[in-house]
Parts: sequence; C-alpha cells; structure tokens
Amino acid sequence: MFERPDVGERAVLVHIDFTVHDGTEDPGEFRELVTSAGVEPVDTVTGSRKQPSPRLFVGEGKLEEIRDAVAANEADIVLFNHALSPSQERNIERELKCRVLDRTGVILDIFAQRARTHEGKLQVELAQLEHMSTRLVRGWTHLERQKGGIGLRGPGETQLETDRRLLRERIKSINKRLEKVRKQRDQGRRARKRADIPTVSLVGYTNAGKSTLFNHITTSTVYAADQLFATLDPTLRRLELPDIGPVVMADTVGFIRHLPHKLVEAFRATLEETVQASLLLHVVDCHDNRRDENIEQVESVLAEIGADEIPMLQVFNKIDLLEDFEPRIDRNEEGIPVRVWVSAVSGQGLELLFDAIVERLAEDVVHHFVLLGPADGKLRALLHEAGSVLSEEHRETGDTVVEVRLQNRDWLQLLSRAGAEESTVRLEDG
Repeated sequence: MFERPDVGERAVLVHIDFTVHDGTEDPGEFRELVTSAGVEPVDTVTGSRKQPSPRLFVGEGKLEEIRDAVAANEADIVLFNHALSPSQERNIERELKCRVLDRTGVILDIFAQRARTHEGKLQVELAQLEHMSTRLVRGWTHLERQKGGIGLRGPGETQLETDRRLLRERIKSINKRLEKVRKQRDQGRRARKRADIPTVSLVGYTNAGKSTLFNHITTSTVYAADQLFATLDPTLRRLELPDIGPVVMADTVGFIRHLPHKLVEAFRATLEETVQASLLLHVVDCHDNRRDENIEQVESVLAEIGADEIPMLQVFNKIDLLEDFEPRIDRNEEGIPVRVWVSAVSGQGLELLFDAIVERLAEDVVHHFVLLGPADGKLRALLHEAGSVLSEEHRETGDTVVEVRLQNRDWLQLLSRAGAEESTVRLEDG
C-alpha cells in the first residue's frame, strides 16, 4: 500500500501566481522536482488570480485549459505546484478524470524513491500516512452513493472507519519505532560528547552539492546526483583533522522552499544531527540565480529546528561554473573564516576548506611553550604520547622548553594525569 504509486510517465504541470499570497513557488524548481520523481513534464499551464477558488483551486476557464492540455498530450497525471486541500484534490480529479497530485505529494513521492535505510523508510511512511489520512475518502467514493435502509446501512462509513483505525495504529507503531531510533542516535551522540569528538554537519538547499562535497572530504560513496533530494538518509563518517583529532562528518537531507511541516516533523531524527553539531557547513550553490533566497530559506528551517545558534561556515560550491574564479577564504572583521569558495567536483579549494574547518573547530586550541624541569618527566612523556609536541629545546640548566599545540580540554586532562596544576606550570613566550 505504501510503496511509491505508479504515477505514470507524462504529466501536465500547473502553476498559478496569486496576487494576495506571498512566497510564490518557483516553476523552474517544480519542474526539477517533477523530473527528479521520474516523471516527464509534457506541458505547463500557468495563470494568475487574486486567490485560490475554495472548490477547484483554479477558475472554470483555467480548468478547461488544463483538461485540454491533458487530452492533447495524453497525460496520466496533473501536478500542482501548490498545496491542495483534500476536497480540492478530489473535486479536480472528478472534473479532469485523471490523478491529481499537489506539491507535497510530489515531494513525498521522491522521498519514497530515495529512502534507503530502515529509519529513512519509516520516516517516509509516516509522512505518507499522515498525508493520506486526510485523503482517505478518495478510495471509497463508490460507497458514498449507497443510502441507508435495510441491507444497505453504512458499509462505506464502516470501511472508512476501519481504514482510519488501521492508519492510526500504524502511525502509532511507526512513531514508537522512530522513538527507539532517536534514542539509539542520542546514545551515539552522547558517547561522542563523552569522547569529546566534534560533529561537523553539512546543511544546505537541495542539490547544492552536499553529497559530492561529503564524498570528496571523506572519500565515501554516498549517492550523489544532479537532482533534488538525492540524499535522504543521514550518513556519518569519521575523519582525522590536524590539531583537532577525530571529527564526525554528517551529511543530511537538503532543504527546500516551503518544505511541508509534516516532512520537517517526520525527518526530525535526521535533522537532529544538525541540531547537535559543533559546526555547520552551509553548502551553497554559488552559481544559482536564487542563491540569496536559498540561503534565507535554509536559515529559516535551521531556526525552526533550533539550530540557528550553532557556529556556521558557509561553503560556496560550484566555482567551476563561474568564469576565472579562484578558491579563497572570506573572513570577518575579527579574522574568523566565515565563507570558503570551492568546487566539490574538481576539488578546487578543498585544502582551504580543511584549513577553515580546523580554524573554526580549533577556537579552543592552546599553543604553549612549556618550561619543564627534571622532575616534570611524566608531563613531558604524556605530551609526547599525545603527539602534541611541535619542537623541543634543551637548556644548559637541565630544563627543557617544549612547544605544544593541542585542544584546551586535552591540555587540562594531561595536566590532571601528570598530577600538575595549571597555575604551577611554567610557560614562556614563543
């Protein structure tokens, strides 16, 4: 029941501009969404009106135009670049005599195709069920005509109620299983926190190149393609960074303009990797005409899930599509890296990106010249064991000056293990 429905291969797209409503969807992006779903757009019907019609969303004349486009192109389905109410969807289907799907339905269909892991499939099914629960009547319209009376009393209502109960039970069961997955994820995160392993999470608008960048950085093989929502399941990989040590890199689902709230909720577990990150890498397609709008959209979703306070480094990707553009790091007034220009495809600028990540994560790295006497042998041995000694100079007095660079927390741990107090350690200027 919940496998991807066979929506057919040929679709008529409908995009209406409303003067009363702000935030109109982008018809070009919708076309990309439809293509990503494996459907061939054969015609696009556009128009404008003040506000949607409560019954049919569009006016009678526009409905006639859509009907003609369906007949002329032998289309199997009509896709609206808008959110339709269940009754509008049913009324339009009745008029056009073919399947009708709104923007949310198209996104759900793509999600159903892309989910790979057990968790991803559960999340997709949950979103599908919640979307479907408001549209159940469609399957039972043939029973609505039956009136009451002996032998005919309410079979349609009974079947609908049965279906609704089954749906509610299934939604409850999926929520329980997802809660279990969240707890397992939480345990993993807590273990990483105990081990002080920072998490770097890739976020960004869908199709900005996150997975390609992730694969390049981690030499991984995550599915990456030039289509919307290529990644749905969160993927974690471990990296070693100079001065920082082990770091966990997370690739997450791409954001999209007006992502339905049901999907934001259903994919909460996926996005929790983002909420708990030490640093966000906001990947931006710098070649996209709507670059600034996409950045705003991602930042608004981050605020919605409570991740807007996390330190962020913007990664302006796809500089290979710009003419004569060299990779570089942009810094703020305090000299902190805020933006890196790279190409995930050609690998240009990735070394600069690593430097910027290290710099942002190493804001609590200490660089000391420690004066050690003959009695400080244990601390000297521990510093060497941690691999944090950059240079060593022996003095005629028998003392040694050791240049060290390491995370502040590791420095304090080593002092504790050596039985030394930070206030008693002798430091020299470099």
